[in-house]
Amino acid sequence: MVTFLPIWGLLVLQRLAEIRRARQNTRKLLQEGAREFAPRHYQVMVLVHVCWFAAWFFEVALQGSSWDGRWLAPALAGQLLRAWAQQTLGERWTTRILVIRHEQPVESGPFRFLRHPNYWGVVLELLSFPMLFGAWRTSLLISLANAMLLHWRIRMEEQAWKTFGN
Repeated sequence: MVTFLPIWGLLVLQRLAEIRRARQNTRKLLQEGAREFAPRHYQVMVLVHVCWFAAWFFEVALQGSSWDGRWLAPALAGQLLRAWAQQTLGERWTTRILVIRHEQPVESGPFRFLRHPNYWGVVLELLSFPMLFGAWRTSLLISLANAMLLHWRIRMEEQAWKTFGN
């Protein structure tokens, strides 16, 4: 039987490493003249992800864990999609909305097929990882919160590219 805590813990460590890399990339991009758009949403995004980890942990702790391997493929697909998007963007990848004047959005890697592959990967992860362990409440509530956040964030990001990138 697959245990919850090692997977949950690995995802926490992964996100912390990503935050560190995103901060480094953000500093570098700002030094290169990037402009940040809609910076106040960032705290909401962080809150959604922290709530995901906390709710998932407490739901499993209180309700117990029941492994459902049907959710493994979409969970791993989310991981792979996010990793591919981050690798493609390289030092341009960050967790904030940053645009360098007159630069165009990346169109290689997964961006050839999807406009926002990292976000699609996050959608798959937030939905699937809790479902692997029967935490359907976390999956549902956080996925809804994330959908609302992404709806707004994508509009802001597209607007930033239109007004500053082109």
